[in-house]
Amino acid sequence: MTASEILANFCLEQQLTSIPNDVKAMAKSVIVDTVGVATYGSQFPWSQAIAKYATAVGSGGSSRVFGMANTRLNASAAALANGSFTHAFEQDSLRKPGAGVHPGATIVAPAWSVAEELGATGSELMHAVIIACEVMFRIGAASLHTSEKKGFHAPGLTGPYGSAIAAGILMKLNPSQLSAALGIAGSMSAGLLAFTKANKGADVKRLHLGRAAEAGIVAARLAKEGLEGPENILEGHFGFLESYCSNSNPELLTKDLGSAWETQKICLKAFPCHVTSHTTIESLRILMQEHSFTAAEVSKIDVEVSDKVLSHHVIRQPSDVKQAQYSLPFCVAWALYRDPYQPENMNESILTDAFITKMSQAMTLTPFITPNKNNTAWSSLLKITLQSGKVIERWSDEFTGSPTKPLTGAGLKNRFFQLTGQGSLVTKELWWDSLNELEQVSRLGSLPDLIYLKKV
Repeated sequence: MTASEILANFCLEQQLTSIPNDVKAMAKSVIVDTVGVATYGSQFPWSQAIAKYATAVGSGGSSRVFGMANTRLNASAAALANGSFTHAFEQDSLRKPGAGVHPGATIVAPAWSVAEELGATGSELMHAVIIACEVMFRIGAASLHTSEKKGFHAPGLTGPYGSAIAAGILMKLNPSQLSAALGIAGSMSAGLLAFTKANKGADVKRLHLGRAAEAGIVAARLAKEGLEGPENILEGHFGFLESYCSNSNPELLTKDLGSAWETQKICLKAFPCHVTSHTTIESLRILMQEHSFTAAEVSKIDVEVSDKVLSHHVIRQPSDVKQAQYSLPFCVAWALYRDPYQPENMNESILTDAFITKMSQAMTLTPFITPNKNNTAWSSLLKITLQSGKVIERWSDEFTGSPTKPLTGAGLKNRFFQLTGQGSLVTKELWWDSLNELEQVSRLGSLPDLIYLKKV
């Protein structure tokens, strides 16, 4: 059997009742987080442009668009909008260790859209999300996250597979159809990193994930209608791993299915910026609190970082907020002068802030040279020299929201209420309670609109 056939069989063998409770708890957390970040992401001009298109081509359905009132589209169009909204402001979930997968935007968003269209329950949604994570995360892991070395945007490539599985589970496809859906989804992978080396156009980064969410639903529907896809799409000649990745490990596609739960590796973001900046930003804020210094007292910042940061994430003077969010030196400088825990602080004013710009340009970035550290693409060693001459430092490979430091309970609730804006508190409480008791939700479409309203 091929990898896609093995994965398809696995998907239909798993029952929600047999999945460990901590896996289900993580699935709930990522669903909560996705609803929050999608609602927040609905406000931006690039999101509204996508929403206008989705509304024009997808009206007449029963799937909501998060953050917007009285908007119901067909599932594919809603997934395009919601997937894009989820990634709109660099706040959506991923996997640790990194594997080029974004479960919120490319699994939860399309799964929710299909679930509403089919009148599915909260339990059915949660089941689809977990099974899709198990498949998509393994595909990402097998890629060894090397597709981006060739200029591809990884979640645009892996996302259609996750969306196809989530949609296929909810549509009750059989194993042959699920395998076909994966084969079809593979020809819908897309996304280039040209925006990282351009002066404009980072809007498309958000679109990559919306299109992936939409593509998986299309793939599942086509498979249900009898369309075939190559059964060797993942590990075969000219398949995903060979065509998109500079290096890969096909064994990881099906390793430990049903015994090691990839869903437990979900990581929720803490800041509205690319994940490669997170450990440095959290280290900075921890050191500022522990040593009681302010931005004005900082003379110099040096950071040891991964090769990926050096090749992809150094934009010292970005032309817009979207480029700023992708740049480690700029985000760290921003976090020195602004509170990074408030996403509204990532705004156009930072682009002309002389203090932030000066620190971004002066910051020294070097490859890892400090020995005895188990460094990854997200690790960082932050060294801060104060005006007094004192040097303080902190190494980290974790941040609040990563698997070993999960964001749960009050922290997750505070983030959800922050991201969902200034709308009705009663509605927000209803959503919070419903998402945390998903097994009790008999019909997702019965929940009221969760509309994003800005602070006044």
